[in-house]
Amino acid sequence: MTTVSIIGNGNMGQAIGAVVAAGGHSVEVIGRDAAQAPTGDVVVLAVPYPSLAGIAAERAQQLAGKVVVDLSNPLDFSTFDSLVVDADSSAAAELQAKLPESKVLKAFNTNFAGTLAAKTVGGLPTTVLIAGDDQAAKDLLADVVRAGGLNATDAGALSRARELESIGFLQLVLAVREQVGWTGGFAVAA
Repeated sequence: MTTVSIIGNGNMGQAIGAVVAAGGHSVEVIGRDAAQAPTGDVVVLAVPYPSLAGIAAERAQQLAGKVVVDLSNPLDFSTFDSLVVDADSSAAAELQAKLPESKVLKAFNTNFAGTLAAKTVGGLPTTVLIAGDDQAAKDLLADVVRAGGLNATDAGALSRARELESIGFLQLVLAVREQVGWTGGFAVAA
């Protein structure tokens, strides 16, 4: 059994926690501003992009040696027309640079909470795309996701996080413009 700590108790944190629990794994939910140290082997940062730098600065030692999952989409929420990270980088790459002793993964950013809860997108199983440089960390997260009733696909190295963030950005823009619902979005068909 894997213990997953989730920092952030909003819609995404709750939906991921339900998936983890459905798979028989242990879930620990920590409020974004709580001082409690995460005990899980996997720590999901279910927080918006602007919160990542503060969490990394305050919790670097707590997160050392752990699998840290970034689900943020680093977009300009005032205009919804661009990503705010360098074109050759990603929020996950920035986080890995700030947490060199952690194994950072990008995952869940192309999913809405509703699709995690329903476990389907447009009649297809919900798929969590996972990018990262540590294969064992990706395999661990994929096992937790699959046990919870979702599909998981290895999207490649952490450098692929940029593309995942672009997909997440496009999906958010479409939802905000009411072109797709918050229970819809992109699905992966194999």
